[in-house]
Amino acid sequence: MRILAVSDLHYRLRQLDWLLAAAPSFDAVTIAGDLLDIRSPVALDVQAVAVTAALRALAGETAVFAASGNHDLDGRDAAGEKAARWMLPLPTWGVHADNSSTPLGDDLVTVCPWWDGPHARAALDRVLAAAATRPRRRWIWVHHAPPAGSPLAFDGRRAWGDDVLSGWIARFAPDVVLTGHVHQAPFARGGGWADRVGSTWVFNAGQQAGPVPAHVTLDLEAGTAGWTSAEGRAEVDLS
Repeated sequence: MRILAVSDLHYRLRQLDWLLAAAPSFDAVTIAGDLLDIRSPVALDVQAVAVTAALRALAGETAVFAASGNHDLDGRDAAGEKAARWMLPLPTWGVHADNSSTPLGDDLVTVCPWWDGPHARAALDRVLAAAATRPRRRWIWVHHAPPAGSPLAFDGRRAWGDDVLSGWIARFAPDVVLTGHVHQAPFARGGGWADRVGSTWVFNAGQQAGPVPAHVTLDLEAGTAGWTSAEGRAEVDLS
């Protein structure tokens, strides 16, 4: 089982092109949020059309799991909380998106949305509680922000970790959590791209410019994880 994990593409279409070319070599591609970019001069609805087309093409090559991030929020849900409404049709085209729990071989992948308030947070809590009862060999989460207290949440100046995620990890003990959000963490002194939180491995590939995204490659059968970026490559043993 080989997984290619990225995050924070921020409407870099050349990086989506690279993912499309790389996808056939992997059993799954995960994108841990911020596919769009609220700072771009391109309107969010236009970005969403282009990114949706890229995700549809990607889903034709391998399993795709895409979580929303804070840059992906383009509307409000029934409770009045901000939500990534443009991502709602993605399952129609085979993309596993927010609040889904899907088998991947003998494993289970849960995609966690960026929640903006108590209603969405409670909904995700219910999704995790329900998924926890399902049979699987390993449980993998795709979640935009890294947990609080982890070097994966440190940008070299301050920490940006999610204490709610830390609580969920302590409660449910997933095997792997694939995150992003803190772009600089893998490159910063005191930061990192891989961390162990209890029995859970957590990864943050970080963000870089150019046509190739920083990325993490998981080989779950071999028990290894590698990080590749413009700065080189690193690897950890998952055993």
